[in-house]
This record gives sequence, structure tokens and C-alpha cells, in this order.
Amino acid sequence: MRCVVWVLVMGTTGLPLAAQQYDLRSPDGKTQVTGQTGTELTWSVTYGGVTLLKPSPLSLTLAPGRVLGPGGRVAHSTRRSVNQVIRPVVPEKNAVVPDRFAELRLEFRGGWGLVVRAYDDGVAYRFTTSLRDSVTVEAEESRFRFGGNYAAWFPADSAWMSHQEPIYRRVPLDSLPPGVMGLTPLVLEAESGPRLAIMESALEDYPGMHVKVVGEESVAAVFPPAALEDNTHDVRNVSVARREPYLARTVGTREYPWRVLAIAPDDRSLLDNQLVYQLAPELRLQDTSWIRPGKVAWDWWNDRNFHGVDFEAGINQRTYQEYVNFAQEYGIPYVILDEGWSPLDSLTTTVSRMDVAALVRYAEPRGVGIILWALWKPLDDRMDQILDRWQQWGVRGVKVDFMQRDDQAVVRFYWRMAREAAKRHLLVDFHGAYKPGGLRRAYPNVLTREGVRGLEADKWSADVTPDHDVTLPFTRMLAGPIDYTPGAMINAARQEFRPIFSHPMSQGTRAHQMALYVVFESPLQMLADNPQHYRQEPEVTRFIAAVPTTWDETRPLQGKIGDYVAIARRQGDTWWVGALTDWEPRTLSLDLTFLGDRPYQMESYQDGVNAARHGTDYLRDVRQFDARTPLELRLAPGGGWVARLTPARP
Repeated sequence: MRCVVWVLVMGTTGLPLAAQQYDLRSPDGKTQVTGQTGTELTWSVTYGGVTLLKPSPLSLTLAPGRVLGPGGRVAHSTRRSVNQVIRPVVPEKNAVVPDRFAELRLEFRGGWGLVVRAYDDGVAYRFTTSLRDSVTVEAEESRFRFGGNYAAWFPADSAWMSHQEPIYRRVPLDSLPPGVMGLTPLVLEAESGPRLAIMESALEDYPGMHVKVVGEESVAAVFPPAALEDNTHDVRNVSVARREPYLARTVGTREYPWRVLAIAPDDRSLLDNQLVYQLAPELRLQDTSWIRPGKVAWDWWNDRNFHGVDFEAGINQRTYQEYVNFAQEYGIPYVILDEGWSPLDSLTTTVSRMDVAALVRYAEPRGVGIILWALWKPLDDRMDQILDRWQQWGVRGVKVDFMQRDDQAVVRFYWRMAREAAKRHLLVDFHGAYKPGGLRRAYPNVLTREGVRGLEADKWSADVTPDHDVTLPFTRMLAGPIDYTPGAMINAARQEFRPIFSHPMSQGTRAHQMALYVVFESPLQMLADNPQHYRQEPEVTRFIAAVPTTWDETRPLQGKIGDYVAIARRQGDTWWVGALTDWEPRTLSLDLTFLGDRPYQMESYQDGVNAARHGTDYLRDVRQFDARTPLELRLAPGGGWVARLTPARP
């Protein structure tokens, strides 16, 4: 194990006598965090000797106006270095996650503390309190004063009630007026070259972190105040009628969420980062053998538009039996019944032409599980009764929707939902959701969540472009899985795209849609289009249905935020490679020499000669592949490339 160097300097740098300075280095020695106490509590960060974060103030204010931070006096400090591995129950990127860091724990007089960690790919800190009874958190200060006017991929969002589905746009930080709010992850490009990402982890019993531009080349964390009273007249959109003058009421002895600054030397290296998972609370389930990630046949995006069949398409038993039949044909383990199977506020009954228990009995012998959609508020009001009924029916999971908030009460709902679902062996997919904040490590039955502008937006807007698709892996996906719901089979060139709600199409090429299954991470991954469309193109459907949803190993190959991305992933001895471009045609050369001298058979799908005019045009190729030769890809505008590489038989 590499030795971690710790330096403690006290009263030797011209600081006031009460001031103390602590320097903490990452295991590889490239990153240094400096903490300073005294009239202010601050932290700063350098990378390769270059200042990324200037001294930035930190504090936590507890009622009645007690500020933890400024003037704090350290009672004692402890230090440790850790070199271990994490083996996720649900491996989104890697079956083995190296977890190597240096840690400093400062205990201040008065029952509070600060924990700082330095990793090779980022730094993080969190407050702790050791106080009796409960506490009320009135405010938290977390300032990020950057070392220059960085370019920001800024996810603007000014509302406390939001689906958190921003479009990331690259802007100079100083071009944004003070007060502009955004979401996390917030990715920035330092003038010296490194990439930074502001994130959080271990978000539990506390409001989610947003950011606000405050000028002087800096942003500050902001948080939704606690809800005093909800507006419950709209069961779908439960807003806050009145808010408390504080952020959270919580237990007095606890650890608060981590404030994370990921650091990468370049865009491509962001694709490796797993700090949100590494910093998350550890597993809280005894038995995880029942948690089975996989693909889902999804009904809502394609609006259940069957035709040429002997049944009336819609929300009825026969239509969903056809989804089950399709799932069985292609080895898809789940079918979701989205909105409409039940009254919105009565989740233990069904609409007149549905019988969920009977559908489960139809699906089970065919190897297909049923997942039910629900609004969060009716589910929260009668959670035990509803989940008990669903367990009796034999349901396998729940898709919870329209939370649209991350104040303390709603964050508590996520944890309760995960816990109660796990008791009944139910998988969870959160929609209308905030970004992942570490819950999935504690409760790996939470397989995916939205909090992303996904394919569904093509039903009503032109926002979900190939440019958007090649931005997400470097931004939102840093926090965790994205339920983007890929798989469109009607694929439109730029000039041909039209939003059509009931007969939707995607922007970009067929190969682009196929490559999303390798590039985007989601252990519960949708096939969004109509079973009839998939059956008309069986070779494409067989391929995307076979792409794994969990991975033993991930290797980023190339990437530039907003332009292109290429990733290789392994499950067992089979490698899958996916590449995407924006609306610019590109030629990419991929180095796959890490595969060694072993010969492979490669089945690939690439943009056809006319893909720039007809997005559905693709070419399938099967051949022997020698990894010693660079792989040359030609991507059409909005294009993609995807392949499966299996070891060749002798």
C-alpha cells in the first residue's frame, strides 16, 4: 500500500495563535486539501500544484443561531489511510471498486466535528454532531471559490419543485448573473485543464444540495427549507404551501451528507468516477439474493399502440399479456404497467379492464415479472397496506413517480420507500426524482432513477438531441444510474424529427439508440418502443435485449463533453463497446489493446451509408477481430456504433 503523508502545521505560518492549518494529500500525492480553522473554517484544494479551489468557508448553523465553524477550537484530531475494495451488490460500472483514500477527522469543542477525505479522483468533507436529543439545522454554508473563471456545464433549475431534468449548457461561470440556481452534479472545466464536479453523497434525513452563483468566480450550496404544509389538492403535483424557517430537524448525533468535489485530468476520466457510491452508507440488507437487475418492456413511451391485432389496444388485460409475450420471446425479465392501471389515489384496486393478480399468474410461468407505477403521495399515505397487497399479488417492483422535491420530508420518503420495498422483496425505480445521493448502496433494490431529461421528452419537444446524449455520461451519470429509457425504433435525421406524442421517434440514428444500452448505466433498463416495432427488426431486438445491465469492468475509451463518447464494458469474458456522437459526423479510432492477443468474434452495428438522411439505416457486420489493430469507426451525424466481442473458438 502506498504511504499517505499527513502534515499538521499549528501556529507556524503567521496565522493568529488560535488558528490551525491541516494539509491532507491524496494517496497518489497529486491532490492536497488544506483546512484552516480560526475566525473562519475554510478548505482549499490544489491538484498537481495548481489551485483549483481557493479557501472557501464552511459552516453549519443550529438553532438558536449557533454557528459551527467560525471560531471553532479543535479538541483533537485522528488520521487514517484506507486501501480496500467495495464489491457492489449491483455492479453498475465494476464488480470490484477500489476504495483508497486519506482521511482527517477533526473533533471540535462543543460536540461537533469535520471529516475530510482525499481520493486520487476527488475530495470530500462532511460535518458531524454529537449532541443530545434532536437539533434544528437553520442553515449550511458550503462555498466553492474556484481558482479562475472556469467554464461550467451548468444545469440551470431555479425551482424547489422540479423533476430535475435539466439541459446542461456550457457557459463561462462569470457570464451567469449572481443568484442563478442550478442542480448537481455541476461540472466545470478549470483553465489549467482538470475537470471538477460538485456532487453530494450520503443524502439522508436532510434536504438535497443545489447550487447558486454568488459571483467572484464561485458558487454556494443552497437547500430547500423544510415543508411546513403541503398542497394536497392535486394528488399528482404535491407542492409546498408553507415552509419552515429551517432546513431540517434531525437527531443530535449524526453524520451529515458529504460535499464532494470530483477531480479528473480530462473529460474521459470523469467516466470512471464513483465517489458518490464510495461515500454512500454501507449495505443495510441482510439478504440481497432476490435483487435481479435486467431489462424491462415499457408501455408508456409507445402509448400501447398495437395495430393489426385481434384485440383493442389500450390499458387492458389482453394488451399487457402481449407485452408479457414479447418479453418472454426476447428473454426480457420485466414488464412495467405505467400510469393508468389503477385509479391514481387507490393503488390496491384496478381499472375495470385490468386484473393485476391474474396478469402476474400469466407472466410468472413465462419468466416475466410485473412492475407497477404509482404516484408517491398516495403510496406514502398507505404504504404498508399497498405494498402488502402488491406482495400478495406477486408483483416484483414499483416505479414511484412525481416526487419533484428534495426537501427533508421527501428525502425521508425515498429511504422509507426503499426500506419497506426491500422487506417485501420489491425493486424500486424512482421517477420525478432528484439525482442519486447514495441511497442505492444501502438499499440496492433501488436499481435506477430518473432525474434526467430522457427519451420521453421526444414525445413533446426537441430537447433530447444527440448533443444532450453525449453530455449526460460526463454530468448527470456521475451521480448514478439514469433511467433514460432508450430503444426507439423510429429514428429521425435532424431535419426529419417531429415531436409526436402517441407515435414518438428519436433524434439521431438507429445505431445511436443501440449504443445507448452500453454507454448509459441503468441496472433496470427499458426497451421503450412498441413490441411490434421490435418484432419487425428481430436482429436489432435480440442484440439490445442481450446487452447486460450490470458490469464486471468498465473502461472509458474516448470522450469530450457534449461532442462524443466511447466506452467498453465487460461481463464475464464478453466485451461490449458503445460509441456516440453529437450532430457532427466523426471518425473515432479506438485502442482496444487491453484485450490482449486473444482473438475475438465481433458482431457490430454501425450507421448505414444513408443514415444521415434516414436515421433507421444501419449495417450489421460479423467478423474476426484482432485487438492489436486500432478499431476505426465512422459515425454519421447523430450517429453511433455498438459491438459485442466474444472470445473466438479455437
